[in-house]
Amino acid sequence: MSNDKPAQQTLWDLIKDIRFGMLTHRSTSGVLHAHPLTTQNKAIDEHSELYFFLPKQGELYEQLQTDGQVNVSYADPGADSYVSLSGHARFSEDQAKKEQLWTPMAKAWFPDGVTDPNLALLVVKIDHAEYWDVDDSKMVQLFKMAKAAVTSQAPTGLGEHKALDLP
Repeated sequence: MSNDKPAQQTLWDLIKDIRFGMLTHRSTSGVLHAHPLTTQNKAIDEHSELYFFLPKQGELYEQLQTDGQVNVSYADPGADSYVSLSGHARFSEDQAKKEQLWTPMAKAWFPDGVTDPNLALLVVKIDHAEYWDVDDSKMVQLFKMAKAAVTSQAPTGLGEHKALDLP
């Protein structure tokens, strides 16, 4: 990934083609729970926010109202790309934003459409992100790992790992 891109664009380039993010939150007992959610964004905005639809009638909605500290992770093993985003979740009743993000696929979960009273718009404000991205082919990666095994030295040059604090 290019280091001269804004952090938000770098992250969006890594996750834009990954349909589901795994949102992890802490339950009232302190146990971590993860839920697959469909990212609704068409792009990432200057506020570093991600959007998800979820039902108001459910455990996740209740838990996030109590503790909004979350992690959203994305993985694309085929592209050797992995992203972990930490931030704070909140709910928005912005009807215009719901309409902007609405897709026909969401109707499967919310049969009354974008005005379904059970439709909640979850907004995750990203505070910190980490990504791992490998541009080398599988063959080049295997060669580097084999060389490291033979030389007893840790492999180098196996992609980019970067941590980002977002505004």
